[in-house]
Amino acid sequence: MQTQTFGYVDAISRAREDRPDAPSLIFGDRISTWAQTLDHAGRIAGALRALGVKADDRVAVLSANSDRYVELYLAIPWAGAVIVPLNSRWAAEENRLAIADCEPTVIILGEGVDPASLAVIESFGLPIVSMTDDAPEGWTPWAALLAAKPIPDAGRRGTDLFGIFYTGGTTGRSKGVMLSHGGVVSNGMGLRETGLFPEGCTGLIIPPLFHLAAGGMTTATLLGGGAVIIQAAFDPETCLAAIETEGVTDILLVPTMIQMLLDAPTFAAHRLTGLQRIAYGASSIAESTLDRMIEAAPHVRFTQAYGMTEVSCAATLLAPEHHLGQHRAAGRHRSAGRAFSFAELKIAGPEGETLPAGEVGEVLIRGAGVMLGYWRQPDLTAEALAGGWMHTGDGGRMDEEGFVYIVDRIKDMIITGGENVYSAEVESVLAQHPDIAQCAVIAAPDLRWGERVHADIVVRPGASLTEDEVMTHCRASLAGYKCPRSMSFWTTPLPVSAVGKIAKNVLRERFKAA
Repeated sequence: MQTQTFGYVDAISRAREDRPDAPSLIFGDRISTWAQTLDHAGRIAGALRALGVKADDRVAVLSANSDRYVELYLAIPWAGAVIVPLNSRWAAEENRLAIADCEPTVIILGEGVDPASLAVIESFGLPIVSMTDDAPEGWTPWAALLAAKPIPDAGRRGTDLFGIFYTGGTTGRSKGVMLSHGGVVSNGMGLRETGLFPEGCTGLIIPPLFHLAAGGMTTATLLGGGAVIIQAAFDPETCLAAIETEGVTDILLVPTMIQMLLDAPTFAAHRLTGLQRIAYGASSIAESTLDRMIEAAPHVRFTQAYGMTEVSCAATLLAPEHHLGQHRAAGRHRSAGRAFSFAELKIAGPEGETLPAGEVGEVLIRGAGVMLGYWRQPDLTAEALAGGWMHTGDGGRMDEEGFVYIVDRIKDMIITGGENVYSAEVESVLAQHPDIAQCAVIAAPDLRWGERVHADIVVRPGASLTEDEVMTHCRASLAGYKCPRSMSFWTTPLPVSAVGKIAKNVLRERFKAA
């Protein structure tokens, strides 16, 4: 089947016509059937059109997880528009930059938007839709959307733009990743090919829906006609309770979440009896964590996914059997798996040449899921997609059987608790402090978060600076998880390489030695 035939709404709604009364979305006490979900999507699409949304217009969404958020994943493309999920953990300034960049026609807000971000959003003077029924004066309440007349699906598909997903910028500016209908749908199909999210499964969505990891799992579950249980945030006990009582069969977690489940005071092996599959990603899993979970739930099948926003979520999968037996003895459980059918992957040298098995180079990916480009950043797009391949910035090697091993992150990305942080973005904010003469940000090992943001700072002569002052400065411009959790203050310049760049390898070794 050619990817140009895939449309997000069409692929999901057509496949579900045979089970209108089956549950589709579950959020607390709210349960929607497939018939209700699709009816809501058509009505919301009609309401968006009445608010002035036209084909290819952007609709920004800022909200915590909910069933209504998932309905927007269907309704916005149903109207022929482009969904732009905004990061609910961003500072107000970060959201202001994203809104100014994507220029949405309408902004949809959920509960809990902080006052600073709300003031910024209202300053744009755009129509605002509330995801609650008691909207402030001048906003459109959710109930008004559901009262609108439904419209036919706009029929977007293939290379039509589905969504813009903002990801951290290596130059201090977030990049809007443009993903197509065909790419997002094919990625969901690729996940299901491996046995994840099978027909009629019940998937538990915990990661935030502004992350494509959650969006990809939701898509895969819906493509299988399953039910999606949505939780507003991760809490070990709430997660365990849902697995135990709600019939959860499939779940996506980052390894730190798996560790927190095992360490929860209320954890008991019998609570995982109904769980069948755990998909995990963002980083490899610790041997001890994997062993503990296998001992507690030997029936559960583990699958690791490796990818990035720019490839519509995943590109390789490490199958359940590769976590066990002879494969584990051979060390394959430490790999990122092999490319699935909708993706092609190679390890490339400096000129883009394919390197022999075992040699380390940059991981390049091409296929249906690769992004259309970065929104309004043609130079970055040309660089990232040079030669028709997505240049991931990750260093890796591939063995003779196609298993990929990620060995480093060329772009100095830090993964803390499953969140991506680019060092250059944090450094850009630090450099704005008048008392900081020089700075560098590196990943430091962290028992709880896997990695944490660590800053090496040179204070200007004659000035004084404390950790609290640095944190206050960072929090004004950055989400909390991007702010340094630890710092080293230098009285001498930071070490540099032969070409004058800060030698982060020296900083990492110094940190390890300390």
